[in-house]
Amino acid sequence: MSAPDSPNTTAPTPPTRKWPNILSRTMWGFFVVGLGIFLLYPILVSMNFLFLFGKSPSLEELENPKVEQPSEVYTADGVLMGRYFRENRSPVPLNQMSPWLTKALIATEDVRYYDHSGIDPTAIARAVVGVVRGGSGGGSTITQQLAKNLYRTRREENTGGLGHIPVLNTIISKTKEWLTSVELERRYTKEEILRLYLNTVDYGSSSFGIKVAAKTFFSTSPDSLQPEQAAMLIGAVNAPTAYNARFHPEAAMRRRNLVLTRMGQAGFLTGAQVQEYQARPLGLRYQVEKHVDGPENYFRGAISQQVAAWCKENGYDMYRDGLKIYTTLDSRMQTYAEEAVHERMKTLQRQFDNFWRNRGQNPWVDEKGNEIPDFIETQIKRTEQYKELAERYKGRPELLEEALHRKRKIAVFTWKGDGVDSLNLSLLDSLAYYKHFLHAGMMTMDPFTGHIKAWVGGLDYKFFQYDHVKQGKRQAGSTFKPFVYLTALDNGYTPCDRIRDQRVTINYVENGQPMEWQPDNVTREYTGINMTLRHAMARSVNSVTAQLTEKVGWDNVVKYAHKVGIRSNLLAVPSIGLGSGGDVSVYEMVNAYSTFVNQGFRPEPMLITRIEDQNGNVIKQFDPQQQRVLPTETAWLMVYMLRGGMEEPGGTSQALWDYELWKKNNQIGGKTGTTSNYSDGWYMGITKDLVTGVWVGGEDRSIHFQGSQQGEGGRMALPIFGKYMEKVYRDPDLGITMGPFPQPTVKISKKYNCISEAEPRRRRVEAVDTIVVDNLLENLNNGTMAVPDSL
Repeated sequence: MSAPDSPNTTAPTPPTRKWPNILSRTMWGFFVVGLGIFLLYPILVSMNFLFLFGKSPSLEELENPKVEQPSEVYTADGVLMGRYFRENRSPVPLNQMSPWLTKALIATEDVRYYDHSGIDPTAIARAVVGVVRGGSGGGSTITQQLAKNLYRTRREENTGGLGHIPVLNTIISKTKEWLTSVELERRYTKEEILRLYLNTVDYGSSSFGIKVAAKTFFSTSPDSLQPEQAAMLIGAVNAPTAYNARFHPEAAMRRRNLVLTRMGQAGFLTGAQVQEYQARPLGLRYQVEKHVDGPENYFRGAISQQVAAWCKENGYDMYRDGLKIYTTLDSRMQTYAEEAVHERMKTLQRQFDNFWRNRGQNPWVDEKGNEIPDFIETQIKRTEQYKELAERYKGRPELLEEALHRKRKIAVFTWKGDGVDSLNLSLLDSLAYYKHFLHAGMMTMDPFTGHIKAWVGGLDYKFFQYDHVKQGKRQAGSTFKPFVYLTALDNGYTPCDRIRDQRVTINYVENGQPMEWQPDNVTREYTGINMTLRHAMARSVNSVTAQLTEKVGWDNVVKYAHKVGIRSNLLAVPSIGLGSGGDVSVYEMVNAYSTFVNQGFRPEPMLITRIEDQNGNVIKQFDPQQQRVLPTETAWLMVYMLRGGMEEPGGTSQALWDYELWKKNNQIGGKTGTTSNYSDGWYMGITKDLVTGVWVGGEDRSIHFQGSQQGEGGRMALPIFGKYMEKVYRDPDLGITMGPFPQPTVKISKKYNCISEAEPRRRRVEAVDTIVVDNLLENLNNGTMAVPDSL
């Protein structure tokens, strides 16, 4: 019999387990939070929450996508000079593209393009499976690729705080591309998306956009592309470098044929057509464009500097914003200037080479005319090439010497044929070859607007990048003398006032020490004539200029030169009137002489008239700027003084009579200039419409002619001006006509119409402009030349 249960001995109820309920609630919480994050994630990405995700395109950017386009530069007469670009593209409408392009693109990149709204789930799933199996990803639609290319979603500036974490950065980038793709599909038709894509993608060789790609690889237009050409270009967008047909033709061929196969699979081509097009060669007609497209010239460099500075201040980029830059340059006048420089310098170089060849020496000489020893060996050490070699062969002088003398075939500039020759030269040989050349700089400006109409900075920009218009500065010789006479006329003197041509001594103080200077005329002879100022300036007489400089004060000459447009530093020395106070540029001299023609208003030289955006809207207008710096009377009298070079007996400009410039009572004013030892030859010419400056000389001051028969400004620089003006006057479309200078617009109170004494015992053949004494003395004594003028 069983024992009865003890009272109150029932087993206790075990405690209830609560863990499953807690876990369920936690998991549910995570699910809710995760769902919230999942739903909010696209919003957080699009708004760049806490700067974690990086910038996404705004609504304005989506509706007005900013495609990088090259900026174009035009002359004043509407000629396209060239373009500036990083990504060279020129958008074209879809109806101007070959239909084979869209077919090749859809067949290769997005065969369900017309069936999705920016994101293709099937392609994404296929890409995920491919990654899981160890293959590559992919799955991007055409719209997604456009989003990535158009808005640079993966650039550093568009990366947020989380974008630097591996894997997560890819997820964020893909999210932004998906979101952008959906927005693009909402705002654009399928055809508009194709147009944007084909106009923005990189096809290789820096050709962005189908128009540039068609020109680069096939020298044709987008509407003329054949199926196999379209297939090659579309095949390259996947990897523009690897499938570049110019550098990797075999890979490009394989890729092209794959695209053609897919076009067949998509039903765009028959099997027979696929085989036919695959059998064709690539057929390249390759012509790559540089980041600065168009003729290379010196004017372009000056433009790019000014535009780049303006763009930096105003938030534009001239390499991508599709600006249209309109310049002051006239393409016809530029051509005439280049022709005049080319024609004269070719002849002058031949004379220069013969001159030194006949003397059996090189043209780099000292003050006594002796060839400078080891000149090339010294000059080579200043070059970047030498510095690189010296660093490479540091401590091994024998290898450095070998490198300097090692010959190789290089393209060089020449005046023969098409301007290019191929020679076997070492670095030393090459330097010596180029040191033999004379150089030139020339600029023409409208003195009333400041518009620069022609700018020739050298012989050939491809070989000589140094700009002798603005970058180069040299002593101006006698072309500086007008500033002395300007100072005098503006301070009480008249053109008819007289100073005797006689030997003088100028006393002055330098650094507290008493000094004296005795300026020489070219012949070291003095006529004794009590010359009018106009006659003295026309003949460029040193003794008169030096005396006048002392009377008006050389510090005042500096002040007036700066007032009318010279910006370079000048030394207030007694000889400043002879051009030895400092180096100046052609740019400055043209500006200064323009002040005379412009009735005392100094015009600001202008390169650019306006800048438009890619839609043709004017975003910057550059208006002429000028400031009155001289009384109208003084300016008119200076023009009258400069006319003396042609009108006064023995005037230094009278070689211009040899040119067809003298119909319709035409008047020209001007001044020649030559520095000591003939290092620099100048001519400054003015007409009623234009001011032109010309400089000719060697790269180094020790490279020059030895005598005024070849080396003075009237023979080196003046002929360029004469040839140029002939060409300008012959072109009626320019509107530059012959005729006299305008009559004064104010009463001229100073006496200016006076008789200058000529020397009847000497007839004029041609005036000379230098201070150097040479064998011309014999000619002068024989009575075959007028008394030469001076520096």
